[in-house]
Amino acid sequence: MTSPAREYTSVVRVAGPLMAVSGVGDAAYGEVVEVRLPGGGTRLGEVLESRLDLAIIQVFGGTRDLDTDITSVRFTGVPMRMVVSPEIIGRVFDGSAAPADGGGAVIPGKVMDIAGSAVNPTARAYPEDCIETGISAIDVMNTLVRGQKLPIFSGAGLPHSALAAQIARQARVLRDNEEFALVFGAMGITNEDAQFFLDEFEDTGALGHAVLFINRADDPAIERIITPRLALTAAEYLAFDRGMHVLVILQDMTAYCEALREVSAARDEVPARRGYPGYMYTDLASIFERAGRIYGRKGSITQLPIISMPDDDITHPVPDLTGYITEGQIVLSRDLHRKGIYPPIDVLPSLSRLMSGGIGEGKTREDHSAVSDQLYAAYAKGRRLESLVTVIGDEGLSESDRRYLAFSARFEREFIGQGRAGGRAVEESIDAAWDLLNIFPEEELNRISTDLIEKYRGGAEQ
Repeated sequence: MTSPAREYTSVVRVAGPLMAVSGVGDAAYGEVVEVRLPGGGTRLGEVLESRLDLAIIQVFGGTRDLDTDITSVRFTGVPMRMVVSPEIIGRVFDGSAAPADGGGAVIPGKVMDIAGSAVNPTARAYPEDCIETGISAIDVMNTLVRGQKLPIFSGAGLPHSALAAQIARQARVLRDNEEFALVFGAMGITNEDAQFFLDEFEDTGALGHAVLFINRADDPAIERIITPRLALTAAEYLAFDRGMHVLVILQDMTAYCEALREVSAARDEVPARRGYPGYMYTDLASIFERAGRIYGRKGSITQLPIISMPDDDITHPVPDLTGYITEGQIVLSRDLHRKGIYPPIDVLPSLSRLMSGGIGEGKTREDHSAVSDQLYAAYAKGRRLESLVTVIGDEGLSESDRRYLAFSARFEREFIGQGRAGGRAVEESIDAAWDLLNIFPEEELNRISTDLIEKYRGGAEQ
């Protein structure tokens, strides 16, 4: 039940993105407010805290031009909501859900709370079925499964934007006649990156089954708090009301966490690691846990958030906490990027914990798991030998060692480094893996059964 709207002019403090209003005893957490500017116009805000007749409000759009004398605040009595309908597909919105593509407002079909609704754990169905991204290092080695949350860990200057755009245009569910949609939420990206994504989606036709929410670097940082929630609200509508399989790409969650830190500092909260708020784990979980499948519902939500790691530090609070919540990670390598390999995915620290539920006979191919294990083992040995050679040279290497070194180089160049032009089907990627494994005699393929070797190994040994 909602409270009646009421208006106050008792603004007592404006600091950063926050304002404090006194004399408010019945404000609810998450309640929407309308801030009426002294020069006319309004900005939206949301109640962060209500205590001792004082309401703390975060103002979307920032607190520029606000004062404590003339500004008035209207409490609407309702939580922040978003208008959704089938026509959101193909549309571009800004970080506050206002149309940014020159189109009109969305014709209301349904109004949804952007905070979402908690899903009873017993109602969750186990994530399964492969989502084909067209990227061999993901599809074969770290398979993305429908209903999973699998982040991409990247660093400054690495091509995570290009990888996200490539996955967006290539991704599909490996089932016939399944409706698939993409929701893209960008937080704090540059105008150049924003234009890149817009051009990429339009030129490839991906916009026809996508919904975009773009918060640019010069937009108010506080809007980054709601951008991922708007994207996930749209995804929940498409998945659970429209029965579609939805892939949500969120870039960049580190920018989102920076906005959290800004709000926390303005509230004079005691900081935790590196100045981030102590509740950041809970806050991130409230976003990532909105992925999944629900029993009795046809649709699903799969998340692919992008996490940038300052100084390539995987122990930084944002990737560190993300790893505890999500089901694995895809790690981009600066060393591979320096070698000119795209996409520079380092398969050794990468992991998809739900991979086994989405591969195998009837889903991808019966030899998928064994081939993936063999590739991983061979590449890991090749990398160890590369490190050894840099120290003692290659004079004492056996013929077998040289095979592993050759395999490692080819694996990076031909399997991981597939280029930007187009994707590979899962079966095509597995066939490419067999071509690489032909370098080894059968006795060294100890992760693959003899039956599978006889059935799938083709061509002459090299």
